[in-house]
Amino acid sequence: MDKQVQKTIRRSRRRIGLRKRISGTTVRPRLTVYKSLNHMHAQIIDDLAGKTLAAASTSEKAMGLTKTGNSAAAAAVGAKLAERAKAKGVTAVVFDRGGFKFHGRVKALADAARKAGLSF
Repeated sequence: MDKQVQKTIRRSRRRIGLRKRISGTTVRPRLTVYKSLNHMHAQIIDDLAGKTLAAASTSEKAMGLTKTGNSAAAAAVGAKLAERAKAKGVTAVVFDRGGFKFHGRVKALADAARKAGLSF
């Protein structure tokens, strides 16, 4: 099997295991992260209502980023997401790393969101 296919399968298994334990409520919605090779996407989701409360991504024009696949861009996404969440009245979340290691861009996004006022 191709090495990249194996990595994707392992990540999806880790993600399923995480989602068994983590669920977003109205009081503490779930902050979920997805990273591709070039972009970072993050959403705050209320799983009980099945609604996305806030979202941010490096692919948005409003972010004004020149480079999108680095830690600085991920930190900008975390700060923007926290700003949008606070506007909706969300201050506490449950962090869902989506099967990715809590390292590098995922950690930069989480730290920026914490610094901007989200607690998790």
